Amino acid sequence: MIETKLDIQKIRKEFPILDQKVYNKPLVYLDNAATTQKPKLVLDALEEYYTTINSNVHRGVHILSQRATEAYEVSRKKIAAFINAKHDYEVIFTKGTTDSLNLVANCFGRKFLKPGDSVLVSAMEHHSNIVPWQITCEEHGAQLKVIPILENGELDLVKLDELLDDPTLKFLSLTYVSNTLGTVNPVKEIIEKAHVKDIPVMLDVAQAIQHMPLDVQDLDVEFVAFSGHKMYGPTGIGCLYGKEEWLNKLPPYQGGGDMIKEVTFAKTIYNDLPFKFEAGTPDISGAIVLGYAVDFLEQIGIEQIQEAEHELMTYALGQLSAIPDLKFIGEAKNRTGGISFLVGNIHPFDLGEILDKQGIAVRTGHHCCQPLMGIYHIPGTVRASFAIYNTKEEIDQLAVGIEKAAAILK
Repeated sequence: MIETKLDIQKIRKEFPILDQKVYNKPLVYLDNAATTQKPKLVLDALEEYYTTINSNVHRGVHILSQRATEAYEVSRKKIAAFINAKHDYEVIFTKGTTDSLNLVANCFGRKFLKPGDSVLVSAMEHHSNIVPWQITCEEHGAQLKVIPILENGELDLVKLDELLDDPTLKFLSLTYVSNTLGTVNPVKEIIEKAHVKDIPVMLDVAQAIQHMPLDVQDLDVEFVAFSGHKMYGPTGIGCLYGKEEWLNKLPPYQGGGDMIKEVTFAKTIYNDLPFKFEAGTPDISGAIVLGYAVDFLEQIGIEQIQEAEHELMTYALGQLSAIPDLKFIGEAKNRTGGISFLVGNIHPFDLGEILDKQGIAVRTGHHCCQPLMGIYHIPGTVRASFAIYNTKEEIDQLAVGIEKAAAILK
């Protein structure tokens, strides 16, 4: 195996939270699919905003408002460049992935869905890419259909081809990377197939954007949703990317300040993109600081991050596979981000609780993927998920911790 060129120990020093001990043991943070920790660059930017330019945006002639507005729009430009959007105004600030998915489901449904139509999602989706579509399908008399998965956690592409032939199909919404299985879906191939049938596609990239390059123009995807807090940024902020033509087709999601040009009691004229979808005072600090999270990723290099994390994933799979009675849930060939597993008949919560007492933070449960758990006939899993600051030594600690926990619980 070729060793990564990145100095992971140097990167770790940028994350103050990793210096602490829990239960008198060094913190081993392996719950990065839930949220990543924040580097000094992001923490300092947040403090700087509130101590130097705190003000509302797009609404003031005074200097603080002008500076805040400039920083807000600079962040939009950074994000657009990071995902290679054609235009800055194709990036909409939202509360996060869930908000972005709800926006598109709501607006697309109101504009385009009618009784008898259908929407397609996959069996590995997070609830936030299922429930919004259920709601909009119920409201408009449409049907939600599901791409099944194979036993190894990969999409059933043969069945997908059959589903794309359905003349009632109007929209496909799909995760790029499963938050539970770590499966990396062949989204470019799928998008191309959908476009042959004139089906627009939305990607949930919440578990992809921090791990691999994302080029929305190369993918030729209509919509993309992601969250700041999973890519080393703050909570409560995220983005919706949409192709200009599609954002112009959709009606507004919410009404309020900044999304209007002119309001009378007879009629409202809506604002241009991106403001048409940014009603009310936004999370200004979050939006600005998200730009600094992008800076952090670019300073390291997303390709180098991908390489380093692939090396760590390979090492982790090797170490965990040697543990007696450990079973991986999902064994896709192409995977990133995290590993789900069970050990014998031990309940995931019990295993996670004992790991916690050893200073090891993992996630246990259904990971907001109850339909997926149903497919595997399990209540949940233990999930260890990785970030650029994780090390092979931490993987070793995880493996030892699992064996200790198993010995206690058997």
